Amino acid sequence: MTSLPSIHKDRVLRTPPERFAHLPDFPYEPHYLDLDGLRIAYIDEGPRDAAPVLLMHGEPTWSYLYRKMIPGLLAAGHRVIAPDLVGFGRSDKPSHKADYSYAHHVAWMVTWMERLDLQHATLFCQDWGSLIGLRMVTHSPERFDRVVLANGGLPTGAQGVTPRAFKLWRAFARFSPLFPIGKIVNSGCANKLTPAEIAAYDAPYPSSRHLVAARLFPGFVPTTPKDPERAANEQAWEVLKQWNKPFLTLFSSRDPITRGGEKIFQKLVPGAAGQPHETTRGAGHFLQEDKGPELAQKISAFIATTPVTP
Repeated sequence: MTSLPSIHKDRVLRTPPERFAHLPDFPYEPHYLDLDGLRIAYIDEGPRDAAPVLLMHGEPTWSYLYRKMIPGLLAAGHRVIAPDLVGFGRSDKPSHKADYSYAHHVAWMVTWMERLDLQHATLFCQDWGSLIGLRMVTHSPERFDRVVLANGGLPTGAQGVTPRAFKLWRAFARFSPLFPIGKIVNSGCANKLTPAEIAAYDAPYPSSRHLVAARLFPGFVPTTPKDPERAANEQAWEVLKQWNKPFLTLFSSRDPITRGGEKIFQKLVPGAAGQPHETTRGAGHFLQEDKGPELAQKISAFIATTPVTP
């Protein structure tokens, strides 16, 4: 059983529901799970007896990012689950910096997964969805049948090398007086968002106090050998080095932060051998926006061609 961080309820913010009243192309009703007074929101669509496809978003997005992928996955008969990380989307948002850490987010999402009792899941993860999602997989490998990784990774900080684009992003998140979420997401897309879509990404954050997690996340990425999560991520890598279940990479061609990051997984993860890895052309960092239906089709095909053996 994973122990949860203790957070006083007086420090927890909840975005008013009316902020989400007019979300274009996102008709899905949220479900909620309470973790010791901290409410996590998630989308849960499709047949309950189907194996779930778990869609993990990154930063600074939320489950709205998956609106172009969910229809195709549902049409293929899958159960689709897309949570909002703590501090994002419809989930609760602690307002103190000290309430957040990489380890806290892993603990929250592992506990959420355990309480939903996810089984035979296929993980699709991108950005911070991979830093957290791959830790979920390596914590409970028996719950997952396969993994699809796109524009993400599991850094340990041991090498201490980060792309210049990420360093600029980390500095912007820390020092910029303004932090316009929708415009930030738009800048990471090859196909530009509409004003209504930009507003949907802004919806969870009615004030600067709601933005604490989004501001902090870039600083939580392990980039030095002394990072507090180095050991945990190195242990996770040891699990991945023995992962024989199917592992697919679908990185995009126009992401300056993660481009080329698929190579280490293809080299070290046994389950990646012989899989139909592809480069998603014409897509930026948020490839779910640029190529959502195409990604959904590739995930469904991957599931269909890698059936679980009893």
